[in-house]
Amino acid sequence: MAAINAMEKKLAEYKCDTNEAICLKLVRFPEDLEDDSTTFHPEYSHQLFGDDEVAFGYKGLQIQLFCSAGNLTTLLNVKYTSKVTDTIDCVEPDDVESKIREIIPASSCSNTEDFVSLLEKEAKFKPFGTLLHMYSVHNEDAGEDITYQIYKAEMSCPGFQEYNERLQTFLMWFIETASFIDVDDERWDYFLIFEKYNKDGETLFATVGYMTVYNYYVYPDKTRPRVSQMLILPPFQGEGHGAQLLEAIHRYYLTVPKVLDITAEDPSESYIKLRDFVHAKLCQSLPSFSADQLIQGFSQKMVEEVREKLKINKKHARRVYEILRLHNTDMSDLEHAKAYRLEIKRRLVGPYKKNQRELAKMRKCLRPEELGNQMSQIDLQTQHEELEKSYQDLVEEYRRVLERLAQA
Repeated sequence: MAAINAMEKKLAEYKCDTNEAICLKLVRFPEDLEDDSTTFHPEYSHQLFGDDEVAFGYKGLQIQLFCSAGNLTTLLNVKYTSKVTDTIDCVEPDDVESKIREIIPASSCSNTEDFVSLLEKEAKFKPFGTLLHMYSVHNEDAGEDITYQIYKAEMSCPGFQEYNERLQTFLMWFIETASFIDVDDERWDYFLIFEKYNKDGETLFATVGYMTVYNYYVYPDKTRPRVSQMLILPPFQGEGHGAQLLEAIHRYYLTVPKVLDITAEDPSESYIKLRDFVHAKLCQSLPSFSADQLIQGFSQKMVEEVREKLKINKKHARRVYEILRLHNTDMSDLEHAKAYRLEIKRRLVGPYKKNQRELAKMRKCLRPEELGNQMSQIDLQTQHEELEKSYQDLVEEYRRVLERLAQA
């Protein structure tokens, strides 16, 4: 038993956290290769390395996955200080390089010198597709405004399919349930953000992030674009690029008459916060969302105006109404605060009332013990407590949106 425990302890020394071992980098200049400050790590690696996100067989494992900043030309290097076979016979390490190569293009480099030579071609790289929007962000470190551009690309653009293959590998590291999409399906739209910068008098572009949108058919002659995947690369996060991208997409689809409204596929909490901010920002200048209209309650006029002018659906319009009404409500006034609270709770209580209606229908076919179980699940006191918590959580979310609006 002691020998087994000693062996388990020895083997444990060769386990590495793959989220720490994988080193990602967007390389602009050759000196970036040795600059640890430009390195970032995945949030997820379970799709390649299992739920434990562990690679076995190495000490000091470092999986370098470096990309040129613009064209995303890829360099893969696997380094380690020692391997399990150095000290223990008949135990094989994981083939980590083969796992990584499952998701990166076959054309990726494995030689640093070759990669550096390809960096020289970055000046020839230009964004794909049609320019939709341009904006600037002030960079405190550089002491200047940096220009960014948003493009809509087509899979038919020369070189874009190969570029997309390189770009989508980042999804695996930062979206928990990511998968590669079918590029042969023409109903996909692709939107990209690039930073525009200068080097030795030349204009270059760095990839910032992107979004994919699928156009679903809506009977009889409309489409409903659904945001599928959205990613702002870590070096650019927290600078407002996601909001710029989502707003640009709304403005683009306004030019497409057949679009009914815009939705999202299984949105994350962070995406919902982003969407709340963008929708509230866009809606606050609409006549139907003026202060005097908000105080009168949610209206069909609001629904129609946001769908016509911003491609926002009824459910999201209601959420924007609640956010902007909170902004226009004096919560220190007990009467106004109560009116707002009741307005929100009337919507939140809907699912509870639905359960009660369904229970009433089941009374005739449930045995007494089954009915008792169902009744216990909708205890009124519990409902009131859950309803109050839901209300307080929602108001806190709305306040954060309003704080961001104030800063914007």
